[in-house]
Amino acid sequence: MWRNTRSGWGLVSISFHWLSALAVIGLFILGWWMTGLGYYDPWYNQGPWVHRSIGILLLMVTTARIVWRLVQPTPKGEGSRFERLAAHVGHIGLYVLLLLVMLSGYLISTANGRGVSVFDWFEMPAVLSNLPNQASIAGDIHWYSAVTLIVIAAGHALAALKHHFVSRHATLSRMLSPAYSRRRA
Repeated sequence: MWRNTRSGWGLVSISFHWLSALAVIGLFILGWWMTGLGYYDPWYNQGPWVHRSIGILLLMVTTARIVWRLVQPTPKGEGSRFERLAAHVGHIGLYVLLLLVMLSGYLISTANGRGVSVFDWFEMPAVLSNLPNQASIAGDIHWYSAVTLIVIAAGHALAALKHHFVSRHATLSRMLSPAYSRRRA
């Protein structure tokens, strides 16, 4: 139930997937909203603090997710050869974009040499800072990669719905319940 099989995703992978999806959507909405805040808005400092804290936690979850993915079997894909190849390339793209968004966000936040406080629980130290135009360049990368991530994630969701409702594959069902995958094995 916890581990993946060749027929379906385990509870750990399913949890990583939906937790990441929720965090990415929430961070994108929060980030977009923050760009419109005025200097005297009460959330002017609080919004970025929450955004950075969740972003660092998501980076940690994504790292654990990638390690988990590397040590667990991957369920057999459904659909045509082209669809399976597109899914594989799309998933790699999603992981690359996730890492690019989070690492560029980290570089924005640590450009001044200070670490990132994560909900005052702990601090992620500034490992790389004071590079020329670090915050500005990382900010551009962060924004454009975040928009690209949301677009690719929307395509990912639409593909899952297509597989579920049009092709009648179990792709979405397997990502909703590890028990569903066990019944089909």
